[in-house]
Amino acid sequence: MRDDQVALRVAIVEDHTLFRSLLESLIDSSGDFTVVASCRSVQEARQQLTTAKADVVLMDIGLPDGNGFGLARSLRTTQPGLGILLLSAHDVMDLLLALPPKERTGWSYLSKTSAASAEMLLNALRITASGGSMLDPELLRNLTPRRDSPLASLTPRQFDALRLLAAGRSNAAIAREMEITPHSVDNLLGTVYGTLGVRGDSEANSRVSAALMMLRHGAPAEGAA
Repeated sequence: MRDDQVALRVAIVEDHTLFRSLLESLIDSSGDFTVVASCRSVQEARQQLTTAKADVVLMDIGLPDGNGFGLARSLRTTQPGLGILLLSAHDVMDLLLALPPKERTGWSYLSKTSAASAEMLLNALRITASGGSMLDPELLRNLTPRRDSPLASLTPRQFDALRLLAAGRSNAAIAREMEITPHSVDNLLGTVYGTLGVRGDSEANSRVSAALMMLRHGAPAEGAA
């Protein structure tokens, strides 16, 4: 981390002691983050996060004394800019889809059962702390447009751009992966937003709404595990 950068503050809410310890070590050793709170329950999180201010919370869903998703929404009422990265062994897509549009930015999800790497986790924390969103790339990899859905109107190239967007890629990263210019990405995503009817008040809202449309109207590709 450069001297002019401030480490992003991370809070961890995870009830499994060993896994929580591993997350703490990984995040603290990265150099870009500092763990300001490490909690094993809803009660501990409510106590610690009133004094330990965080930029992003790495949140388990199933906690011994409550639900991590409900806790996260509660924290966001007093800290609207707080990023929430859900880390769960269970599919939480329905929870994200149920969020009101005004609450959707700054939420991300990685599955504990996917092949998520340390690099992917740290990148998800960065994206989420900045108000962006990232969905588990392994989940997205196996999705294809559901027939008769808004996604079916996208060309294969537009759907590929949408998949990269939902996985948290910036426009510059999408341009590199698709081997096109950033201006072409802007035009491509503009068409995607228009086709899906998700042009919002901001680019961030449009991106999140488009990603959630992929979840709502995507179907597992034939032969996907």
